[in-house]
Amino acid sequence: MSKTELTVDIPHLGGSTIGATFAKPYSPDLPTLVMINSYTTSAELYRPQFSDEELNSRMNLLALEPYGHGRTRATYRHFTYWDSAVANLQVLEALKIDKAFVLGTSQGGWIATRMALLAPHVVQGLIPLGTSMDRESQRSRDLGCWDGPAFCTPFIDQFGHPVDDSWVVPDQFVDDTFDAALGGLTSEERAFWLTTYRSNFAGDDGRHRLRLCTINLRDRDGLYGRLDEVTTPLLWLHGTADQVYSVANAEQEVKLFSHSVDARLEIVEGGHHFLSASKPAEVNQAVTDFVSRWS
Repeated sequence: MSKTELTVDIPHLGGSTIGATFAKPYSPDLPTLVMINSYTTSAELYRPQFSDEELNSRMNLLALEPYGHGRTRATYRHFTYWDSAVANLQVLEALKIDKAFVLGTSQGGWIATRMALLAPHVVQGLIPLGTSMDRESQRSRDLGCWDGPAFCTPFIDQFGHPVDDSWVVPDQFVDDTFDAALGGLTSEERAFWLTTYRSNFAGDDGRHRLRLCTINLRDRDGLYGRLDEVTTPLLWLHGTADQVYSVANAEQEVKLFSHSVDARLEIVEGGHHFLSASKPAEVNQAVTDFVSRWS
């Protein structure tokens, strides 16, 4: 299926261009699903969704890249997950899309939830994949989640000094990320993602954006005190092979959406952290059913 890549100009953070990808030409007669990619990836994470003809016949697929990622750029150099949530809402307004379902993988899940908190009249439903609503806490580690600071801090230190235009993200960073998120990559997928990361994170600007993405991941605020204000329906999908955030953590956190009209957790057997890439058939079917029910 032919994708349409564009950048959308919005006023947030001193003026921004947000990387946006439609799977096919937009149809106002179909519901829209916004997809927010995981840490340091890009809209390319959702290639299995872009290529699913049945999924695309049922809804508009729109991937939006958060600050620091893909083709998204801002005038101001510092950003948070709240900024990405605001930016995504401004993109929808610019595209004249007044309602949408929002799916997010890992960090995309907590950006999607921020969108629902900021604009409940816009977000029709939430679909978090392999995520956590906590900060990187000892509580989450006690439940079998990863040690985020142990992963992030060495890279934050490593990327802390200016570099010249020849710099590209180290291969080891890409390998470590996908080892944690997908249990490793085939040689073909590794070559694809190495090329993608080298394009997205190059030179001193790329280094700085990569470092800020990593700082945001390690130092983010949790959402526990806010989750009871989410009223939209929610479908949380979580894989049993997720090495980053555990099923036990998801089981506790889905209950915190106490005022959601319907908050459900579905476990995907054998699914890895980047669940839409790990188990696309299961994710695509669950998304189709959820959007059909609530649109």
